[in-house]
Amino acid sequence: MPRVSEIHEDGGDPILADVFRRQREMFGDLLNPTKVMAHCPPILRAAGALGAAIEESNRLPAELRSLMYLRVATINGCPF
Repeated sequence: MPRVSEIHEDGGDPILADVFRRQREMFGDLLNPTKVMAHCPPILRAAGALGAAIEESNRLPAELRSLMYLRVATINGCPF
């Protein structure tokens, strides 16, 4: 049983509605960290902005970023 409940519906919050819609389009469902961070939509939005900034910084070549994501997912036992 998780220590923090997961949120699956946006409850009318425009931030959650946007994030949930985009993740469901991209991944088919919500990612677990999103369901937990949804308790505080401004933090969820800020975490997304941080991830986007890292992605857009181009400090690493796209091919290397993809390999890094795959390696981290493998280390963490992530199925995707």
